[in-house]
Amino acid sequence: MPKAEETKARIIKQAAALFNQQGFAGSSMADLMQATGLQKGGIYNHFRSKDELAIEAFDFAVDRMRQRFRIALQGKRHAVDRLIALLSVHANILDDPPVPGGCPILNTAVESDDTHPALRDRAQRAMNDWRSLILQIVEKGIVRGELLPTLKAEQVATILIATIEGAVMLTKLYGDTSYLQQAIAHLEAYVRQLAMSD
Repeated sequence: MPKAEETKARIIKQAAALFNQQGFAGSSMADLMQATGLQKGGIYNHFRSKDELAIEAFDFAVDRMRQRFRIALQGKRHAVDRLIALLSVHANILDDPPVPGGCPILNTAVESDDTHPALRDRAQRAMNDWRSLILQIVEKGIVRGELLPTLKAEQVATILIATIEGAVMLTKLYGDTSYLQQAIAHLEAYVRQLAMSD
């Protein structure tokens, strides 16, 4: 990899961690300079603006999440096993985050709500991808006779995502992983109840 591309990739990785922990608005140029070890000109040599860097950093963080999903899903065929594999990724998100700071989609969605439309759009797209993955698993599971035929895939996706993200928020707010552990245990039991009995 050429030196310039290597430097740009390093900036994105370090900015992703900074933004995911401190937020876009809460991260100053001085913070970025300290995190990257570069001067302002060195950063702007690779990015036209802090906004451009934020978008690329968010995309990097979300891609890390997608990689975790892909790894967790490898070799899993049954819909229940696939859904539980997705839950397992989130069970460890605070102890072993893909990027320091927890779930980048949740963090960005909360911060960018009204203040940064481009980041909000990116967070929506990332959430849509996650929802689509769950919908696809549930819909295929119904067709294959693995899951109850009366299930509504949208409802399952909403329950999983809202419960996980709410539990992540509570865990971070109180510094207590039991919220996330309880939510994941509840969701695993819920997912098992969706299976067709043999």
